[in-house]
Amino acid sequence: MMQFEEKKFNIPELKGVSSKTIEEHLKLYAGYVKHTNFALEKIDEFTKSGQTDTYIIIINETQRRFGFEYDGMRNHEVYFDSLSDGPSPISPDGELYKSIVYLWGSFDTWLARFKSIAMTRGVGWAMLYLDTKEHRLLNAYIEDHQLGQLVGCTPILALDMWEHAFVADYQPSGKKQYVEDFFANLNWKKVEENFNSVAK
Repeated sequence: MMQFEEKKFNIPELKGVSSKTIEEHLKLYAGYVKHTNFALEKIDEFTKSGQTDTYIIIINETQRRFGFEYDGMRNHEVYFDSLSDGPSPISPDGELYKSIVYLWGSFDTWLARFKSIAMTRGVGWAMLYLDTKEHRLLNAYIEDHQLGQLVGCTPILALDMWEHAFVADYQPSGKKQYVEDFFANLNWKKVEENFNSVAK
């Protein structure tokens, strides 16, 4: 069976987020890759073991867990990639910027709305998607890693709002500052690459 491989990221020193937090966070990401592969192996193994009630329950529960692990892996890849190679501003001449302005009226209006989504109580992700069918941008909040993912949409920007992403550096009360610092650290070139690769 083909295995998913852990990706490597060139993450520099970040504003507000310590290298220790990034180091521990990358270990969590590696765990999602490992458990994605493990779940697929076990589903295959249990399926070959026979269709008893016990194995059907095990297969179903492992399949359910697979969505959590797989989306955790993919969400983190979008997140860490956007923090790689140092911050860069969004290009006002780029198609992503123009699309944001077209849909929300201004970049600042979109940004304020996205930051508000990120402040949703609980753990999850603030996401900017490109709907590949309608070719339009959509914001969404994802609970856990998989609950609320939009069918037919590709995430181009992912902001991890699980506490492990920020509490060690900001404390629970510093959630808002973490969001502000994320955008100070963001490499918009990576986000634009995500957008352009899907918008073609």
